[in-house]
This record gives sequence, C-alpha cells and structure tokens, in this order.
Amino acid sequence: MSTNKARTPAGWIALALILIPGCGTPEPQGQPERPPNVLMIMIDDLGWTDLHVQGNDRLETPVIDQLAAEGMRFTDNYAASPVCSPTRAAVITGQSPARLAITNHITGNQDQFQPQGASLRAAEMFNHLGLEHVTLAERLKGAGYATAFLGKWHLSGTNDEISTLEPGRRPEFQGFDVNIGGVSFGGPPSYFDPYRNPAIEDRQAGEYLTYRLADEAIGFIDEHQDEPFFVALWPYTVHWPMDAPQELVDKYAHRPGFGDHGNGIEASTRYAAMIEAMDTAIGRVLAKLDELDLAEETLVIFTSDNGAYGGVTDLSPLRSAKGHLHEGGIRVPLVIRWPGQIEAGTLCPDPVISMDFFPTILEVAGLDLAPSFPLDGESLLPLLRQTGPLEREAIYFHYPNYAFHKGNRLGGAMREGHYKLIHFYDDDSVELYDVVNDLGEARDLSEELPQKAARMKADLASWLGSSGARMPRPLATAPGSRD
Repeated sequence: MSTNKARTPAGWIALALILIPGCGTPEPQGQPERPPNVLMIMIDDLGWTDLHVQGNDRLETPVIDQLAAEGMRFTDNYAASPVCSPTRAAVITGQSPARLAITNHITGNQDQFQPQGASLRAAEMFNHLGLEHVTLAERLKGAGYATAFLGKWHLSGTNDEISTLEPGRRPEFQGFDVNIGGVSFGGPPSYFDPYRNPAIEDRQAGEYLTYRLADEAIGFIDEHQDEPFFVALWPYTVHWPMDAPQELVDKYAHRPGFGDHGNGIEASTRYAAMIEAMDTAIGRVLAKLDELDLAEETLVIFTSDNGAYGGVTDLSPLRSAKGHLHEGGIRVPLVIRWPGQIEAGTLCPDPVISMDFFPTILEVAGLDLAPSFPLDGESLLPLLRQTGPLEREAIYFHYPNYAFHKGNRLGGAMREGHYKLIHFYDDDSVELYDVVNDLGEARDLSEELPQKAARMKADLASWLGSSGARMPRPLATAPGSRD
C-alpha cells in the first residue's frame, strides 16, 4: 500500500518530488491512435545509490535526473535476483528465477564458486533460456511491433558454446528483429572497438561500446518511427571491466570524494566515469524521441539488473552488494516516464520487482496476458495512473547459488509491507528487518517478532514450493549443473 512518507533516510531521496498516494496521476488523458512505443533501458550492475537523483552528489547524471523529474521514480524497486542472468530472464518472460530454474549468472560450471567449508552444493539450474518460453519480444512482435535488442543478453548459454549451440538461443530467436551485441558474454571483451563480439560489427577503432549501442538505438528508432517499436537497450555498462572515455576518466580522477572500496581508487573513479558516459548515451536516445516528436508516444523504463559490484562504489546506507540478498544486492533504481499518462515528478514507495515489467508492457500495448503459463509479476499501471494499489501482499526471491564474487550465503527472501525476511539455507536461520525504518538492515528483529518471522518463513517456503524451486543439495550429490 502507498503512504505519504518517504521510505528512505533524509538526504538520500530528494523529497522535492511529489509523493502521492497510489503513486501516480489521475485518469489518463485519452489513448494514442497506435500502441505506444516502449524503450526499456536496463543497466548492468548499477547500484541503487549510483545516480545523482538518488542522492549521490559525487556523480553527474543530468539525463536520468531529468527523466525522473518528468516521470515517476520508485524508491523500493527490486531486481529479481542479486546477479544478472536470472533478472534478465525474469524481465523477458515475466516469470521468477525460481520458476525458470535460472537462479545464477550463467556459466559452464556452477560448482567452481563453491567456497571451502560449504555445507551445501548450489541448486541445479538451466544454463540458458529455452526457446519454449514465450518472451515479451515475441508477444509484441506478434502485435505488430518492430523489436530490437541492443547490448547484453547472457541468456543463450556459456562461452564455450559460442560456435555450436549458443548462437541459436540469441535474441533473434526469442522475438527480436534486430540483435546487436546479445551473445553469451556476461561482460564485454572490450569496451572499445574492436569489440571482439560476434554480434557487433566493428565500425571505428576506439569507438566506445556504450555510445555505439546508443547510436544503434537511434538508428532503429529513426527507421521505425512510423510503427510501434520495442527497443531493449541493455548496455553492458557499468559492468566490469571498469573502462570509459579517457576525458571522463581524467575528470573523475581529479575529483575528491572517491575512496578505495576493494579495487582501488582508480576503479572507483573509472566507475563514476562509466556512469556519466551511460547518462550521456541515454540522453542521445531520448533526444531522438524528442526530435521525432515521439516522447509522448513512448513508455520509457530505466532500471538495473542487480546491485552494484561492491568493489567499486559505496552503496551505503544499503547493506552488502551484488551477489547478496541484503538490500545492496537487490534494491535498484527504477524510473518510468510516459508523458500524459504518468504525472511528472512523482515518487512511489511501493515495493515492485523485475517480473512486473512483462505484464505492465503488455497492458500498455493493449495485449492480454497469456492464460496458458503463469506470470509472477503484476502490472504497475494502477500505481502509474493512481487507480489503486497492487493486489499482491508480498514479493519473493530465491538465490540458492554461490556468487562469483564469493562471500554470500544460499538463501531466499521476501518483502511484505515494511518487513523483509531472509532465510539462509545452510543453517535454516532467518533474519527479519523493518527496511522502511532500518534501510541498512542493522537490527535483526527475528527474536523480537518470532511469530512474524515464523509466518513469513512459512509463506516463503510455500511460494518456493508453488514455483517448483530447485533447492541446494547435500555435498554428497554429484556435481554438475542442469542444461
């Protein structure tokens, strides 16, 4: 349910924006003659605090700041997973990582991440998104949309399948007319041309990948301006390796306030440079919408696939980072703009999650939800338009795998109202937090509120069961991941 109180500490969320119960605007002012365009921008590894509009005054993100001023910013938006591949699969299918059995970043050998002394082996999972899944792009393409995928896919298999199975699982086989950049890579071999990416033709030596993908989005929008289009601009940035145009690296190298978060001050300043370059690239795409007079006909979604890599940024007041079920791993930025449909400058505190984009975009496009397969998200239009709250009571997470960056514990989580419960699978323990009043998850309430903790733990277990979630295995189980 919505409230009139911001759910984050003063200084982190600017309350100059308007916070309205129901999170949106009154009834929309008519419907467009054709279905609206959709531009979905999903950044890789962008942390919740890594935007100026999110309270980080060390960074410059004027384009995203303006996008937030023109639309709605969600303070309690969650990635479906604390790592990339599961969230990406969840967005494109509307199903949770637990249901999809894609619960970790895709790689050839999940057991390689198992730490010494572990009591459990990670859950089995699929190493690609099967072609049997009906994707968002397939639904929109079937309704007459031109569809383009630009950037990081990481759902088609493992790198050693690059010349065999992997190409047949790329975006062009999942409903996209155009695929530029979408292969099995989790991170780019190079941020500068030559890219060494089989789905990107090299164009000009030294060209920056983030800018190149923006150019491709601009070209596609220009070509398809007279028909509805869906552009998934999912750039590889700001994923490791930290690299950006030298002029931006130099700019932040001489700016105070950046510390060593585990990979040196240089990595932190390069990360800041990448964020500004990302912002500039998005600005170019949005300017094309303005130039073609398409801004009011286009739903724009800006978000991230998981929390930031902890070695390059300060995510405080959030706890932990990418790979963890604490807020730093799963709470990420979300801004949605749709002029005339969403009131400008609104702030929404309702908890939402990656699976919500699928039904939201289908409803915006005037398409029915397919009754033949379950969806784990809910359309956000009631929040965007202030017609009422969402129907669900809670959102859920399942991360039964070890993170590449190590140090995480296998577990599940749920957010219900103010409260968030984490269930750790190794010792069956729980942690309970009031993440509205304790954003840093410093005070575990599980002993103070044992009945609430027990009931939420049971609800989480019920959701896992209904989703068919694969669970961690005893160490005696033979190694290997399901493909």
